[in-house]
Amino acid sequence: MASNSGTVVTRFAPSPTGFLHLGGARTALFNWLFARHHGGKVLLRIEDTDIKRSTQEAIDAILDGLDWLGITFDEEPVFQTARADRHAEVARKLLESGDAYKCYATAEELEVMRAEQRAAKQPLRYGGRWRDRAAEAEEEGKPYTVRLKTPDTGETVIEDAVQGRVTVANSEIDDYILLRADGTPTYMLAVVVDDHDMGCTHIIRGDDHLNNAFRQLPIIRAMDRIEGGWPDPVYAHVPLIHGADGAKLSKRHGAVGVDSYRDELGILPEALVNYLLRLGWAHGDREEIGRDEAIALFSLDGVGKSPSRFDLKKLMNLNGHYIREADDQRLAKLVAPRIGLPVDKDLLQRAMPELKTRAKDLDELAEGAEFLFKKLPFDLTDKAEKLLDETGKQRLAAVHARLEGENDWTIPALEASLKEMAEELELGLGKLAQPLRAALTGTTTSPGIFDVLILLGRAESLARIHARLAHDGPA
Repeated sequence: MASNSGTVVTRFAPSPTGFLHLGGARTALFNWLFARHHGGKVLLRIEDTDIKRSTQEAIDAILDGLDWLGITFDEEPVFQTARADRHAEVARKLLESGDAYKCYATAEELEVMRAEQRAAKQPLRYGGRWRDRAAEAEEEGKPYTVRLKTPDTGETVIEDAVQGRVTVANSEIDDYILLRADGTPTYMLAVVVDDHDMGCTHIIRGDDHLNNAFRQLPIIRAMDRIEGGWPDPVYAHVPLIHGADGAKLSKRHGAVGVDSYRDELGILPEALVNYLLRLGWAHGDREEIGRDEAIALFSLDGVGKSPSRFDLKKLMNLNGHYIREADDQRLAKLVAPRIGLPVDKDLLQRAMPELKTRAKDLDELAEGAEFLFKKLPFDLTDKAEKLLDETGKQRLAAVHARLEGENDWTIPALEASLKEMAEELELGLGKLAQPLRAALTGTTTSPGIFDVLILLGRAESLARIHARLAHDGPA
């Protein structure tokens, strides 16, 4: 499972207890970009040791979200629960070398210790009562945990690729549990063993894990002394994402799964990838950076030390850019299910060049395209209905008569004809276009009026105008 020497290997290691949120997606992206930039490997590990909260549904949601974002991995996923025997094997080696020890403290004894620490306003930590104490006959057969014997003097320094030099006094790290009394490994042990066995050279993750690095390094260094070949990884702890108000990102800020950005907000994956890239990483003032260019440019030097702020408006604006850049056939396929009416996909695709010029998400595209597939009779919006008052209908009737005489149903011919008509009536073209748009689409917003006429075609356009002229009462 380990990598070849000299190859950059990163990993993304989500816990399958919920959806793939923005922070996790960005962590996966940074690991993917760093590995791809260096021609290395990026691996996926599902940290499913929390049996009660881990679900297959969450695993599926994470894999689906990563696939949608185009974040691919170089090997099949590693499931942490499948490696419990290997984790326990490392714990036993640490026990045999004296780098770990058996702790027979009961839950009651530990609670008394914590109560005393709380009363003394001291940090809650294990006091080390079994650190240098041999088990006596009365302990034989009793349950025990295995604790790491962490260094208790000096300090540990990490040269973090994002945070810079970070130093922690070793006395602040207590002797934490490696194996529980039932023999199952703890998260802290499992992560270290798996990172080593997977050959991870760089650990890129949220800075909420920075303290964990100081707890994990003693295991790495002890195993390096025991058997060699356990080098320190390069750590890169990325600041978290905050809401626009500076508070930690939560559901009220839009902290939902990436599937919600796809399904509910109509975001394109390339837009979300670009936005996540720029959320905490910069290359000059560039905002729009495609995937291939991101691979070429990405480095940990560009990751900022301060939390980034999520801004939905910026994401939507970026999404609008990518919608305008997107292939029309692809957009038609994505938009068709959102329209809610039977759709002619060829017509929808032909309409895309005009429809996508103003839309910021797929739902806006669907809303803009809906007029194409309405069947007579259809309702008008309140604003459109107001355009078809007595004056509006008179102008619409005149337009209808004009268009009925047109046999050259092309944009240049139609535009020339209606402009000439507007001049004859001493009106601005908009005074004719507005009631016409209302009759043709049922709304006050649409692609250019001549594009609408072409997309609907001569027969359908004239039928819609006639139906509206013949309509009495509220629209």
